[in-house]
Amino acid sequence: MVRQPFHLVEYSPWPLTGSAATLALTSGTVAWFHGHGLFCASMGLILLIITLLQWWRDVTREATFMGFHTIPVIKGLRWGMILFIASEVMFFFSFFWAFFHSALAPTPELGCMWPPAGMCPINPFSVPLLNTAVLLASGVTVTWAHHSLMEGQRTSTIQALTLTVSLGVYFTYLQAGEYIEAPFTIADSIYGSTFFVATGFHGLHVLIGSSFLLISLLRTTSHHFSNGHHFGFEAAAWYWHFVDVVWIFLYLCIYWWGS
Repeated sequence: MVRQPFHLVEYSPWPLTGSAATLALTSGTVAWFHGHGLFCASMGLILLIITLLQWWRDVTREATFMGFHTIPVIKGLRWGMILFIASEVMFFFSFFWAFFHSALAPTPELGCMWPPAGMCPINPFSVPLLNTAVLLASGVTVTWAHHSLMEGQRTSTIQALTLTVSLGVYFTYLQAGEYIEAPFTIADSIYGSTFFVATGFHGLHVLIGSSFLLISLLRTTSHHFSNGHHFGFEAAAWYWHFVDVVWIFLYLCIYWWGS
């Protein structure tokens, strides 16, 4: 095992293929919106999934079998994750800024009222409240998994992680149903735009967090984590708690106060 504070990774094709896949996926999705088919978006999605699987495989090897994730390296990874979450906070802050900019001083085009005249908001005490309970429960189960892992209780860790991933998938299912039943669209004034952009990006983060936790679950079943060496799972737990907190603000500001 190399005892040094840096980990200089080998040459990897995955940043290049990941960038190409993301470009193909986003541009292909825009093309699909304009009626040009799903071929480009589908190819981008397939390439992105392949890239992620191969990249995760390499990082898992480096952390688990090759011993590159020493204590100094893990400290650097912790700071990297902290700064990443801080950037995500700023990302969602911009959405809340746009929402309150219009909600606190609605213009005559909106009827000088919020929600805008003629807009029928979603009942905050229906599906959104259930989704809040689901995410809060998932925050409890991921904390249970973390404490179980630190105490060396592998079976409890697997059970808690399985519950967390299941709750994340259930949240996504409920939000998809909410979008289908919504009485307005993203094109319905600034209210529809801010609502779907903010909640939609949060839903994307739930999908990413669920994938993150699913990989941690698979690694737990493969004995990749110990009670003193499990930053891969810890980073996933941090990310999931961030997703929970953002949803609480979304529920209170956009669903409850904004309705």
